[in-house]
Amino acid sequence: MSLLELRAVDKIFGGLHAVRGVSFGVEKGSIFGLIGPNGAGKTTLFNVITGVYTPEHGEIRFAGENIAGLKPAVIAERGVARTFQNIRIFRTMTVAENVMVAGHHLHKASIASAVLRTRAYERDETALAKRAHELLEILGLAELAGEVAGSLPYGSQRRLEIARGLMLSPQLLLLDEPAAGMNSQEARTLNEQIRFLRDQLGLTVILVEHNMAVVMNVCETIHVVDHGETIAQGTPAEIKTHPRVLAAYLGEETPEGADLA
Repeated sequence: MSLLELRAVDKIFGGLHAVRGVSFGVEKGSIFGLIGPNGAGKTTLFNVITGVYTPEHGEIRFAGENIAGLKPAVIAERGVARTFQNIRIFRTMTVAENVMVAGHHLHKASIASAVLRTRAYERDETALAKRAHELLEILGLAELAGEVAGSLPYGSQRRLEIARGLMLSPQLLLLDEPAAGMNSQEARTLNEQIRFLRDQLGLTVILVEHNMAVVMNVCETIHVVDHGETIAQGTPAEIKTHPRVLAAYLGEETPEGADLA
């Protein structure tokens, strides 16, 4: 059963089709790759799924309900979290504070309790800090909890964004180029962390990524777009030798036996 399903989705900017008739389903508990050359429409699709943009046509069904056109906060509350291509962290706050600030929905105490710093508020803060520490542990950032977020290396900031997204307790996590700026060892660790999120936390993951080693190693199904349209979908083995995918990435003239590995 598909947790997320796009049905003939169009997004138009000033007469330009950024996304044209894209349809795909993402099975619950899967790791799904969304790839394509620069300008293919991948981030636009993320923005449509998460409510940043409203599609002109089509449906976006999450857990059986059409969420197209809903506000981003409403979609997040329903269980869809994301990271961004351009890192969005609070650079002057600590690593732990960055994660905790995303957990406001976990607070049970009233605003008055927060102002008066009651025991109920303190219990909420303790639970929030505990949850944040658990997520930082999963992403390998626990030892950096007290560091200023802006001082972290680029790859660690990427993982901090993932930890913050997890504070929303999502069912579906959309990762927009999480391996950007990472070295090969960090990318391999990221692969393991993504699998952990799926296997141990039960998340469904959609990955937009230019690092083909990450995509081919961690994704089970890959959907390829170019100029806003679907050109292929299949397993990593099928995609890395698909003629239209090779043409999109490597040019029309592709050597015999070429692949994206």
